[in-house]
Amino acid sequence: MNAMKEFTIPFVGLNEGKHQFEFTIDNTFFTHFEYDDFSQASLKGQLTLDKKSTFLELHFRVSGPVVLPCDVSMELFDYPVAADFDLIVKFGIPPDKPSDEILVLSEGSYQIDVGQYFYEMVVLSLPQKRVHPGIEDGTLKSEIVEKLKALEPKETHLKGSEDPRWNKLKDLL
Repeated sequence: MNAMKEFTIPFVGLNEGKHQFEFTIDNTFFTHFEYDDFSQASLKGQLTLDKKSTFLELHFRVSGPVVLPCDVSMELFDYPVAADFDLIVKFGIPPDKPSDEILVLSEGSYQIDVGQYFYEMVVLSLPQKRVHPGIEDGTLKSEIVEKLKALEPKETHLKGSEDPRWNKLKDLL
């Protein structure tokens, strides 16, 4: 829980205006969320907090590489993460249906935990299908890739030849 303490920002003592915060997001951060889809993370998180008289504007930015396993070859590769997110924080009674861009905190709140927002930004910026760049450009030499190419289905019929079973259906027209 100590690793997440740095992601809690007390905003009560801050003057109005912009304030910059920087965070290091690595494997210990993702361990807190029990997320282990990648083996290494070396991300830099930046938060710009613009304090106004009645609300807060937060701008999140994450950049850096994570090491992902390829879904095809199981080879590890660096995937560059770059994501931005804006959030407005208002004060009052939280609504029944929360919004993604507006967070409503109760009147007595004095701090905000931004760790969940950084976590969601990184996880949502990862591709659903993770393919090693060497597979896409053909430079990756792997036993698994060679075996998959050998087992690839071959084209059985030539263009122009038709299946004779469809001819009876054409007669119906």
